Amino acid sequence: MDNLGRSLKMHCCTPRDFGVLYQLYVMHNFVFAVSVAVMSVDLGSEWMKIAIVKPGVPMEIILNKESRRKTPTAVCLKENERLFGDSAIGSVKNPKSVYRHLQSLLGKKHDNLQVALYQKRFPEHQLKEDPVRGTVYFKYSEEMQYTPEELLGMVLNFSRGLAQDFAEQPIKDAVITVPAFFNQAERRAVLQAAQMAGLKVLQLINDNTAVALNYGVFRRKDIDNTAKNVMFYDMGSGSTTATIVTYQTVKTKESGTQPQLQIRGVGFDRGLGGFEMDLRLRDHLAKLFNEQKKSKKDVRENHRAMAKLIKEAQRLKTVLSANVDFMAQVEGLMDDIDFKAKVTRAEFEELCADLFERVPRPVQDALTAAEMNMEEIEQVILVGGSTRVPRVQEVLLKAVGKEELGKNINADEAAAMGAVYQAAALSKAFKVKPFVVRDAAVFPIQVEFTRETEEDGIKTLKHNKRILFQRMAPYPQRKVITFNRYNADFVFDINYGDLSFLSQDDISVFGSLNLTTVKLSGVGSSFQKHADAESKGIKAHFNMDESGVLLLDRLSLYGIEINFIFLLVKQEKDGNKPEAEAEKKTKPKKKSKISEDITMELKFNDICDPAADDLTFSNKKLQDLTNRDLAKQEREKTLNSLEAYIFETQDKLYQDDYLSVITEEEKEQISTKLREVSEWMDEEGYDATTKQLKEKLSQLKGLCKDMSFRVEERRKWPDRLATLDTMLNTSSFFLRSAKLIPDDDQIFTEVELNLLEKVINETMTWKNETVAEQEKRSPKERPILLSKDIESKLALLDREVNYLLNKAKFAKPKVKAKAKNSTGFDQSSNANSTTEEKVIPPTEDESPEEVQTGEASPSDDDTVHTDSESQTQSTEEETTTGWI
Repeated sequence: MDNLGRSLKMHCCTPRDFGVLYQLYVMHNFVFAVSVAVMSVDLGSEWMKIAIVKPGVPMEIILNKESRRKTPTAVCLKENERLFGDSAIGSVKNPKSVYRHLQSLLGKKHDNLQVALYQKRFPEHQLKEDPVRGTVYFKYSEEMQYTPEELLGMVLNFSRGLAQDFAEQPIKDAVITVPAFFNQAERRAVLQAAQMAGLKVLQLINDNTAVALNYGVFRRKDIDNTAKNVMFYDMGSGSTTATIVTYQTVKTKESGTQPQLQIRGVGFDRGLGGFEMDLRLRDHLAKLFNEQKKSKKDVRENHRAMAKLIKEAQRLKTVLSANVDFMAQVEGLMDDIDFKAKVTRAEFEELCADLFERVPRPVQDALTAAEMNMEEIEQVILVGGSTRVPRVQEVLLKAVGKEELGKNINADEAAAMGAVYQAAALSKAFKVKPFVVRDAAVFPIQVEFTRETEEDGIKTLKHNKRILFQRMAPYPQRKVITFNRYNADFVFDINYGDLSFLSQDDISVFGSLNLTTVKLSGVGSSFQKHADAESKGIKAHFNMDESGVLLLDRLSLYGIEINFIFLLVKQEKDGNKPEAEAEKKTKPKKKSKISEDITMELKFNDICDPAADDLTFSNKKLQDLTNRDLAKQEREKTLNSLEAYIFETQDKLYQDDYLSVITEEEKEQISTKLREVSEWMDEEGYDATTKQLKEKLSQLKGLCKDMSFRVEERRKWPDRLATLDTMLNTSSFFLRSAKLIPDDDQIFTEVELNLLEKVINETMTWKNETVAEQEKRSPKERPILLSKDIESKLALLDREVNYLLNKAKFAKPKVKAKAKNSTGFDQSSNANSTTEEKVIPPTEDESPEEVQTGEASPSDDDTVHTDSESQTQSTEEETTTGWI
């Protein structure tokens, strides 16, 4: 009011002034465009880290419900609930219901050595063989049986829920990390789990590549056209990977010169990680407990006690990284017997001596794959939580021969941050500075086929191999192989190539060396159809996509067909010859390409994908569990709401605000009902259904409705009436100021001003009469002064004033005629005749916001250019959701 009045007095109330006053008067509403966030999941064997990108939040690690930045990759399945993350790990009472370290079972058949190792590590679980696929599944009971993919799907869905809660919006697109050594079956298993979780996987990115991307993005300015080689040594919970990456700038067609990372060499050890160290510490603690002979039972046969010991072993390993000894202790380890024992770092290092000897091997394998030596590596950077073990760093430093090891990235979160940067780059909702990523296939892939040959009249079968992707071949990449000696149906195989760089144990864990058998049909009929064509053979189009998954896109018969085309050429005319003479000439042969798709049938030889019906069943099973969880959460929420309402209402009955509006009879009636429901809760409520709980809550709210209404209305009156008084004063001042405008400059009609005056008078009369009548009534009666009526009066008054303000904002000044000089011309430079622009105010249907943003501008001149620029800026902010 003060600003408005002061401005009116200062500027004499010209039409231009009303446009300025409009900015002071109108309350602006900010409208945010619906935006799409993306997420990444660094899916480790023991922990997962989740990151998001959304407008206003370039890249951020999300916090879980315990406010931690990493979450255990675990799910606990009980008869009537599911627990995830820390809650699942904390459920040590029944270890059989807790499922973790699921990565090691993906894409594995029941007879795989990795499955046997898992069973040894977690003897509480029953691992059964799938009779169709040969893979494994967990059998908890006849009713509860789950595959590793289904369990991982639950975990991924949980991670999605955490991301959505943190982003405060739905999320579907994700980039998920996998170990670089994951083969085709393992990668397909992760994709199947993500599909069950309802996630759209933009890419499976190798975790070492995600780390390298994160490192490069934050050092973009240091990358030039000189190649720099960096090694990342990543020891996590389940495995270890050494990766050699080359950074340099390259020229691209799309974006010009941009930084690039290329994976040059990868070495790994599937079994070398922190979890194996934890297990050895656990077994050592179990041995110490048994030696104390406080119990006649062997603690190693008690699954619950061993679950407690593994938690203590993990804590012990962390503490020993900074201390030379520590006292391990577990209360009530078994049969209410407490356990306490001192463990030294030297003992720990002796337990894991053979593991530390394996630390250098991934480094050497990476160098061999990259065909480099250690002198070409500028820096070795540590990644992964297990590299914090002092002995690991000592052995690694000696192996690489450097002065020091790089510790300049976040060892735990680099992969998640790199993956979410890639997610933003792949999403259409964000603009991301380009960074070229050239990943590499760790395992070579080749095509094998048998062809009949004849030599000296003797026909023999010859087995042929064609390399499709060499070891460390970059991807994504497309390849085409041509079979040019077949004119009938035939079969070929897609297998892994030379894996001699793997140990025998690695190959045993690797699984099947055969990928797919491809059977072609329709080849003979296609050749007969184009018998006159020159055959170019059968072409097989392969694609290794961004996720490192090999796809056979299509098979086609290619050939060249020769066409003879005859044309009649120009007619020659001669003045002496009345007739035209035609010549027939032959155009040279024209070659046209022909292509015809060939039918193919694929047979997976490693791990066959689940049947469509099985996937549907798995999706339904997971959705049923989700629905059960949601129903349980809703019941708990309703139960809590009912308990809180009883407690709060009982307290309100003794508050002054409520005592002043309630009769003794009402108070007694409400108190009695609250007591009845409270007793019902104690006896039956905790077994009641959600519907019954909602009914009880509804009954109580209905009984207290009138009381609550009277209190709420009385609480709203002061602010609402004060606002109405302010509006009346402002409107009256506005009306008086408008009437003071000289007739020559007046832009409002008498009807418009009279209408505003009428609304002001009627509102003032209503307010005075209603307030006076309300003061005569008892507080225990239903009020006649209602907040909604006050708000209605405010809206009507606001609309009338805004109408006039909008008209003033867009009004054009009246142009008076210029006096003519003796020559008969205007004294101004413009020779136009006197004009008067017609003022077109906005209609009543137009809101102030619409007029302000230029959507309903009444004229085409530049009087509203400032607002138009503001609107343009707003639109750009909504369309361009952010730079990273």
